Amino acid sequence: MPLIVVTTSPRVAPGLLSHQAWQALRSGPVLTGSGSHPQLPYLAEAGIEVEVVEPDARALAVRAAGESVVWLSEQDGEDFMRAVGHAAVALDEPPLIEVVPGSYDLPGARVLDLVAVMDRLRTECPWDRKQTHETLVPYLLEEAYEVLETIEQGDYPALREELGDLLLQVVFHARVAEGFDMDDVAAGIVEKLVRRHPHVFGSVRAESADEVNDNWEAIKAAERAAKGRESVLEGVPMGQPALSLAAQLMRRAERAGAPESLSAAIGQGVARELFDLVRRAAEAGLDAEAELRAAARSYRDRVRTWESTTG
Repeated sequence: MPLIVVTTSPRVAPGLLSHQAWQALRSGPVLTGSGSHPQLPYLAEAGIEVEVVEPDARALAVRAAGESVVWLSEQDGEDFMRAVGHAAVALDEPPLIEVVPGSYDLPGARVLDLVAVMDRLRTECPWDRKQTHETLVPYLLEEAYEVLETIEQGDYPALREELGDLLLQVVFHARVAEGFDMDDVAAGIVEKLVRRHPHVFGSVRAESADEVNDNWEAIKAAERAAKGRESVLEGVPMGQPALSLAAQLMRRAERAGAPESLSAAIGQGVARELFDLVRRAAEAGLDAEAELRAAARSYRDRVRTWESTTG
């Protein structure tokens, strides 16, 4: 006799079950180990009676050996089902165990877990509860730089963890905010991406990366005009590292057709030399910030070697 195990995802609204799951739930007696299983009200509404029993792996395996049984698995019931499998194998005539996914996660569904954890931390943790956008700024910058460091080092296994830390900061700020939430943040970037990719989501044709970039800049210019912001430099974050800032300002100005002479003789002394170096790096197709960071890492390694040899 079969033991049909119906699994569901906590990240999918209860009651939204696959056709195969509904068929399985109507095929025999349905058991579950939790009286608070979120699916119970929806199964009762559909006329499916569910018996709540004390989870007993051996007892379930023995019963399934004698009759067809449906087990509505708890959403964290992997350990119990593993125990049922071991108990079934130990029987002289083990039942056939079939797993039927009632619902399963879509890509990105685990972000819902993060939102739920952040909601609880914001409510129950004294430290998380007192944070503001302003107090979180150092952590946002720190996590962004740690992501950058793992990429520069080529440490891609570590990149997964660092991206998680950075994502936490996004979710944290969305939770702290009073005028919007994480859904609003996600909806905003989705709308922007769709709007700025008419060659994917619309009828515009773009055969090369350069054409995509040209369309992107034209759409951004139209957006600025609609907001009453006419300067091509609008939106450049002035708080970013100085070399990156200078390079971005020059790129934006160049796209707008600003004469090259505007970038000459900027500042005095070292500032003028640095600005000129950024311009020369851009002309050579180099990122001045990345180049200097690479040189700094090389210097760090040399200092460490010197320290190890001088004891």
